[in-house]
Amino acid sequence: MDLQSLQLFILDKLQTQLPAWLTYHNAEHTSMVIQHSVELGKNEGLNDDELALLHTAAIMHDTGFLTTYINHEEVSCDLSRDFLPQFGYSSAQIEAVCEIIMSTKLPQSPHNHLSDILCDADVYYLGTDDYTLYANRLFRELKHKDENISNDNWLKKQLDFLKAHAYFTPSAKEKLDDKKHANIKKLGHHHHDTQYKHNDFSFSDVLLMIFGVATAGFALKGFLVPNNFFDGGITGISLLIHDIYHINLAFVIIAANLPLIVMSIFVASKRFAIKTLVCIILLGICLFYVPYPVITSDKLLISIFGGFFLGVGIGLTMRGGCAVDGIEVLALYTWRHTSFTISEIVLALNIIIFSIAAFRYGMEVSLYSMLTYFTASKTVDYVVEGIEAYTGVTIISGNSERIKERLVNELSRGITVYKGERGFLPGKYEVHSEVDIIFTVITRLELRRLKNLVYAEDPKAFIFASTIRETAGGILKRRPSH
Repeated sequence: MDLQSLQLFILDKLQTQLPAWLTYHNAEHTSMVIQHSVELGKNEGLNDDELALLHTAAIMHDTGFLTTYINHEEVSCDLSRDFLPQFGYSSAQIEAVCEIIMSTKLPQSPHNHLSDILCDADVYYLGTDDYTLYANRLFRELKHKDENISNDNWLKKQLDFLKAHAYFTPSAKEKLDDKKHANIKKLGHHHHDTQYKHNDFSFSDVLLMIFGVATAGFALKGFLVPNNFFDGGITGISLLIHDIYHINLAFVIIAANLPLIVMSIFVASKRFAIKTLVCIILLGICLFYVPYPVITSDKLLISIFGGFFLGVGIGLTMRGGCAVDGIEVLALYTWRHTSFTISEIVLALNIIIFSIAAFRYGMEVSLYSMLTYFTASKTVDYVVEGIEAYTGVTIISGNSERIKERLVNELSRGITVYKGERGFLPGKYEVHSEVDIIFTVITRLELRRLKNLVYAEDPKAFIFASTIRETAGGILKRRPSH
């Protein structure tokens, strides 16, 4: 048996002939199964002949993917019968190899010690720190075959699979079981969190909405309304209408936001629209029935603390998944149909509001109202995101493939890749090479985790970061504009 020549021959075929969408069952997977089979085989005390058969089965076990995805094990056996005689294998050895290969078909069904070892090597990753990496590769591969597979279904299937799985050999159990159980626990927490997030009105969301609405009502009736102060956004428009036409503020706020709630079904989501409708109605009830005390008539205190409490209220409702001011919905809708940014649209609307306030109530009131708006806006940013300002990170590394994969699958961030060259060092200007330059956007709180992830793959990687002033599109959560 010429094992080395067989391995080079098969790995070359897998590297050059397998389709690119096979992100898990590829040449790298086969190389790893070979490595782990030999490692476990030696730990299990196999003799040289047994180790050679196991090694051969590991080489051949996924060759069937060269021609088919379904029932690839049978095709792998057919290819073994075609190729192995060329490398000095007898008919008996070939059939022994095929028996080992067939044991890896799910559900795994090993009938001898060599089959036990190959089955364990085939899913070795279940008990390693790289579980998430390879599970995500497998998901992308299956997603290519069936676009209807959802993240939630995949998560549940993986959790069920890991719970039902058991390694066959003592060596694999000793080395991999502890980490596999840790992966099960981690996956279970992730599944629980996902289910919790899908609950339209979780307990924490309801609390945030209630406290947010109550605080916004306190800001409006305790500070702004009694002193004819205004804010920006839909709240500012509502305050103007209330003050000019003397219509109850509760009814004005509900009426002013209703068109934007309908619009948000198309701009955001139905879930967001329903929660926002509930929030606006709750705010109307608070304004109509709750006897908030008037706190002060000092203009500076009204501007600062009225804006502060209004910002806290709006921020809390945003954290609860809704909004009590629909200005961003209007801005987002307009942005999609014009060339203006969301910030420019919000600014234009607020200029109109404060200009009307200045014309009707005087410049002093308008200027104090601008201060109220500024305070509220900064408070909203802090309540919603705290110190999580967005940061753009550029990574230059010779090991970019692994880094790209881990950024997407472990950090759950979208990436952009530029083609560039690295090198050009003083004294070695002529030494350079092509490289993928990776760019992604994260929060400041994630920067340390990103650096640890990158340096784990390439300690010599070059990373630099810069503050992002505004984002649009992509997979980022939108930074709220009050």
